[in-house]
Amino acid sequence: MAKHPFDLSGRVAIVTGGGRGIGAAIVTRLAQAGAVVVIANRTQDVAEALARDLAAEGGTAHCVPFDNLDRDSLRAMVDGVARQHGRLDIVVHNAGGCPWSSLEDLDEAKLEETLTLNLSASVWLAQAAIPHMRANRLGRILVTSSVSARVAMGGGAHYSAAKAGVNAFIRGAAFELARDGITVNGVEAGFIAKPGRGTMSQPENRAKLERFIPVGHMGEADDIGCAMLYLASVEAKYVTGQTIVVDGGSTLPETGFAVERQWGL
Repeated sequence: MAKHPFDLSGRVAIVTGGGRGIGAAIVTRLAQAGAVVVIANRTQDVAEALARDLAAEGGTAHCVPFDNLDRDSLRAMVDGVARQHGRLDIVVHNAGGCPWSSLEDLDEAKLEETLTLNLSASVWLAQAAIPHMRANRLGRILVTSSVSARVAMGGGAHYSAAKAGVNAFIRGAAFELARDGITVNGVEAGFIAKPGRGTMSQPENRAKLERFIPVGHMGEADDIGCAMLYLASVEAKYVTGQTIVVDGGSTLPETGFAVERQWGL
């Protein structure tokens, strides 16, 4: 059998929010490349079903809870995985999202929830992973970010702020950890289809949205999974402090009018 182009055999990975969508795509790609993948997910039955499917295909994955996002709980989870497997090589903080709200109506609870899930958890997971990765002088700390860090969407000012913070954290952490053999990177996701879920995936809304995406269609979860696989690999050893934008070119035009004029839509 030919060697996988981004071979992760012998590596141990944690992926948060790995039960469905983008997270499941990341888990699948890492497992197919030979990594032992620990799925940290709030909904255990969904994650366990994915783990069973991967096992049936010859992959190795199991699940741990991802309910508490405080520093001590996340450290305990990371330490537990490293202790069980004898090492930890890859941490992907994919879990994210926010309760949408206009800036005028935003309250403390919604802001705190958004910052905790997207930004604070990134910091605490990375901090917990450092000693385990430093011991092997090999580590990949990855975060699923969003193009919302650089462009605006109504009702998401707090989400944009959290993801912009994630991008800044990636750069700072990468600088600090570079001499330890640990790279820190992220993927900025654009519009990714969620079949059967979300208002943007409804046919009429999707059709309207895709008019303004230069490649002509929304992305798939696996588009993010493939980018994460590269960043997790040895082949990406000279890439750190970066985010890869995976958005079908949606952040390229100055306005949607430019897209319509270019292709006569």
